[in-house]
Amino acid sequence: MTAAAENRRVLVIDDNPAIHEDFRKILLPPTPGNDFHAARAQLFGGSEPPTPRIDFHLDCADQGEQGFEMVKEAMHNGCPYAMAFVDMRMPPGWDGAETIEQIWQVDPDIQIVICTAYSDHDWDHLLTRLSHPDQLLILRKPFEAIEVMQLATSLTERWNQHVHTKQQLDMLAALQEERAGEVQQAIRELEEEANRRGHIPSEPSQRS
Repeated sequence: MTAAAENRRVLVIDDNPAIHEDFRKILLPPTPGNDFHAARAQLFGGSEPPTPRIDFHLDCADQGEQGFEMVKEAMHNGCPYAMAFVDMRMPPGWDGAETIEQIWQVDPDIQIVICTAYSDHDWDHLLTRLSHPDQLLILRKPFEAIEVMQLATSLTERWNQHVHTKQQLDMLAALQEERAGEVQQAIRELEEEANRRGHIPSEPSQRS
């Protein structure tokens, strides 16, 4: 898979519009000539968010139900999301766990990061409840820009490697099936030829 073909589509599902903006500042390149990040760092202290080295595509949803519909539509259009950042609490609709369950029913390959500021969840129960715990990570709020960048980079890369491996396995399986069909066809042709040879009538003997 070439770099140009890699999927860097990221979905943020959070009921706080300010969180959406934080993700945009971290994952999307700044507008040329816009020194907002530098001014903010000088005014409030700290460092500027890292400049993205990867061309991410970012979409945002306010509720779990909306995020689910966006994932379903992306799958229908053949352009799935590689990963999603999902808030754990999003009243009045689905919480993060319900959202993830629904999403994985339509897109079992998507990588998920749960974002939460609370520690009162039974994480063992949550991991047991969800069907793909190996595709699930937890990010504590408030998060650092470098954490978000690292997660987005590594998980979209994991998605691409996983899908690429699946494609290779599917191609090998298809090739094996095709070869098996060719062998069976060759066997049938040999059997038919042997049958024809076995039923050729013998020439009549010459009279003296």
